Amino acid sequence: MKQQANQAILLFEDGTVYTGIAAGKRGTTSGEICFNTGMTGYQEVFTDPSYFGQVLLTTNAHIGNYGVLDKDEESDSVQIKGLICKNFNTEYSRLMAENNIQDYFEKNNIVAIHQIDTREIVRKVRDQGAMNVIISSEILDVDKLKAELAKTPNMDGLELASQVSTNKPYELGQSNNGKKVAVLDFGTKRNILECMIQRGCSLKVFPAKTSLSELKAYNPDGYFLSNGPGDPASMTYAVDTIKEILKEDKPVFGICLGHQLLALANDIPTYKMHHGHRGINHPVINLETGKCEITTQNHGFGVSPDALEANADRVEITHKNLNDGTIEGLKVKGKKAFSVQYHPEAAPGPHDSRYLFDSFVAAMS
Repeated sequence: MKQQANQAILLFEDGTVYTGIAAGKRGTTSGEICFNTGMTGYQEVFTDPSYFGQVLLTTNAHIGNYGVLDKDEESDSVQIKGLICKNFNTEYSRLMAENNIQDYFEKNNIVAIHQIDTREIVRKVRDQGAMNVIISSEILDVDKLKAELAKTPNMDGLELASQVSTNKPYELGQSNNGKKVAVLDFGTKRNILECMIQRGCSLKVFPAKTSLSELKAYNPDGYFLSNGPGDPASMTYAVDTIKEILKEDKPVFGICLGHQLLALANDIPTYKMHHGHRGINHPVINLETGKCEITTQNHGFGVSPDALEANADRVEITHKNLNDGTIEGLKVKGKKAFSVQYHPEAAPGPHDSRYLFDSFVAAMS
């Protein structure tokens, strides 16, 4: 294929090819495709460690239209492997913005493709399920791209949390009078930690593979199991640690990957979802209050509903997704341990679920 200026190709593992316009860094990237339904918050999504290893497809027609701002980042770098969008807008309208998305992507070495029929691609992913894709603005030979794509590992069975976790422990928040929380960092977001700091907590954030003895040395009042990327079933090191944590009889709160790991620690298996949940408009019902919450979500794995119901004497379902009935929350009977599949910090929103941080603090009191 003869290369044209600014041309880029998107290739699916089933052989489907789309041609669009290159954006961001010129180059080649691959990973599992997933789509996000949010109309705002693209920078928070780009920097969410839970997206590590994935190519992001946005349903909103305009990305970059309000620029980028350092304080909107959820981690130290962009975590997505690549971006597929309809309109990649280098001009922006927000006066507070510090840069445009093109410069931001070039700085972070992120390959993107736009001017492409994202509605068709979203329907493809929704109907056929998540699969690996490759984007390139330097290789336009489809056969060569197929060979490169074949090297991309499948997300099923992939352990990624240790790659995005902190390398060494660090402390945040109140230094003396706040409740002390030991955070197991599997890819945590800054706004999750901020929600606990705002409630007077002192935090010590530990690497994913930290031993229980090191966690206990901090003498925490509670344990937090963070969000993160990859297949939870591959993280036996974390499951074993959480089983030991549950013997401590201290409050435990898990979010997203932390929710799945808490389930696995109670012998409830997880599974790879057809195409996952990602966006800021997912309805969830709290089975304890009967109230509905509009939630922010980002996960491609779920907790087995059949196994949960079969173990109702030990683990209770607390939240369900109103779109498809999947499990969105649980608590361990006889323990101060609970978790949710979604992201209650929800930056930039909605904030319907932030009461869960209050519940965690109350459990430590």
